[in-house]
Amino acid sequence: MTFRIVNPDALGRPSGWNHGMLAPAGARILFVAGQTAPERAGLVEQWAGALQRVLEVVRAAGGGPEQIGRLTVYVTDRQTYIANLKPLGEVHRRLMGRHFPAMALLEVQGLLDANAVVEIEATAVLP
Repeated sequence: MTFRIVNPDALGRPSGWNHGMLAPAGARILFVAGQTAPERAGLVEQWAGALQRVLEVVRAAGGGPEQIGRLTVYVTDRQTYIANLKPLGEVHRRLMGRHFPAMALLEVQGLLDANAVVEIEATAVLP
């Protein structure tokens, strides 16, 4: 199962994500709840842990990173996110390869777990 990447010229070229991911007809949708890793220190390590947990759910349903069509990421500090783009990109490539889903990133005042600085949820499409 592969997505059809949808990046209209009018929206500009994305980097590290895609504007749209079109799933094939007849696929099943998996909604992955927000995952955190508050036992880890710092944004990069928590991001890695949260993404690993997302992937664990996807794999348990029979998929892999390439089945993730959308990520929604909540961070508690936008400036820390921007300052760590390079190591976050390295984490992404280590865990997701060269697969770049549609993505939204939001800065929030806080997360339910007071020790969490990032939460990642996903939508995957399985054959």
